[in-house]
Amino acid sequence: MNQLAPIDYGPEAAAMQAYLQAGEARAAALGNRGPLRLDADGKIHPEILEAYWRCGFYVFEGVLGAAELADLDADLKDILDRLPAERGAALDAKGRPALTAGNAANTLFWSRPLGDPFGGTDLANGRHPVKMFEPTPDAAAPKEVVYLILGSLQFSDAALRLYAHPALLAMAAAVNGDDFVPFNEAIFIKEPGRGASVAWHQDGVTHWDSPDWDQGSHGFNFMAQLYGCTAANGVWVVPGSHKGGKADIKAMVAAAGGERLPEAVPILCAPGDVAITNRQAVHGSFANTSRDWRVTWNFGFHRRRSVLGVRGGGVHNAPAVYDAERIRERARLIGLGIAARRQRFPEEAPFAYAPQVASDERFTWDAAAKAGLRDYNLLDLSI
Repeated sequence: MNQLAPIDYGPEAAAMQAYLQAGEARAAALGNRGPLRLDADGKIHPEILEAYWRCGFYVFEGVLGAAELADLDADLKDILDRLPAERGAALDAKGRPALTAGNAANTLFWSRPLGDPFGGTDLANGRHPVKMFEPTPDAAAPKEVVYLILGSLQFSDAALRLYAHPALLAMAAAVNGDDFVPFNEAIFIKEPGRGASVAWHQDGVTHWDSPDWDQGSHGFNFMAQLYGCTAANGVWVVPGSHKGGKADIKAMVAAAGGERLPEAVPILCAPGDVAITNRQAVHGSFANTSRDWRVTWNFGFHRRRSVLGVRGGGVHNAPAVYDAERIRERARLIGLGIAARRQRFPEEAPFAYAPQVASDERFTWDAAAKAGLRDYNLLDLSI
């Protein structure tokens, strides 16, 4: 197990270490991890779907090979090198136009090192009701760090190709139906000794009171792990909490006597593993006081019926009613991703996305298509 670094939880360090170890043991007993298996008909194996719906998350082991991980790693290093020198700066640390120069969409999220920028605030519709413990960073830490980048497909060709991974899109279809639609994409960056926490929360704001609400109403996120993740730096989930509706997180934390929810488990991954997590599950992560990087490439999907004709929740962009044309335009990223992936991995059978097959919509990945991705996340389908 990865130990906490010297920047730790002070007097609570021993209790936190015991909590991490107990969480790992609970996670190992769930039976919700393994290869991304198909059945005799070429569909996602029913045992995977059973475990996903039972637990609210599943870890697919060994999804990404060495070549794909190398591509993602190279793109990540380029992205980090091109970040603004500080919040609001137009230039990066080398004096070049920064990564997001000219972008209109909300893209970069900053935090004090080891901070919790959302917990206990009204941000994101107040869905992070309790603030996490904020350890003290070392004296050499910068004033702020970027811990979240939205609209990531415009900044990384490797991320766009990952977005179209055929086995993962097959899982999206198995969970959300063949006409599944996009949600959003992001990179979570948990730098050792600096990475911010994400307070306990449930994603989704739109359908909690809908008469047809069920355990899949707010979709899911894939979380592809570039360097792996541990109990100390990874996301924690309360298994089964996606089934019970809107949780009273304040009461859960109060009953636990603090932020260490006793029923939660960590998502544990090696490099190249990909987790799928139901957005309705109670989940969060602690400040990264460990010695290890965590870089997670997030991308999520919804059921079409959860989105079509629905007014968005306003978390990722301005509230709007999502009509068929907006869904079609946002889903172009799937077609572009499939085209980009075919160029890089020509030996791989590409995914056939049913709505685009039915409409005979064709896609080409080239410089013009790449340029057209700027601010695509203004069209995110946020419920």
